[in-house]
Amino acid sequence: MIEGHCHCRSVRITVPIRPETLGDCNCSICSRLGALWGYYPASDVTVIDEQKTLVGYVQGDATLTMHHCGRCGCTTHWSPRGRNASRMGVNMRMFDRAVWEEIPHRLIDGASW
Repeated sequence: MIEGHCHCRSVRITVPIRPETLGDCNCSICSRLGALWGYYPASDVTVIDEQKTLVGYVQGDATLTMHHCGRCGCTTHWSPRGRNASRMGVNMRMFDRAVWEEIPHRLIDGASW
């Protein structure tokens, strides 16, 4: 298991393995966040928020909720909205650089959707 956390360590995320690629999305929100997304089945990700600091933001098309720490502001992950959605995105920048820096990045052209 690999564990990452927000800056203040209030929110911790555990994933089983490193992703094979990272998504670098250029949509209006992801480009502002600077996140690098690792994608996992939601059942493979553990989010620990013992102090209840997570804040969710549902963007315009309401297909996902972006989550960030209400204390330090770091965006930690997104979760899908809807019954049939099972994949989630984890901001791999919440993990040690050695975990993600050599993983290939692929551009996701979210700005064209």
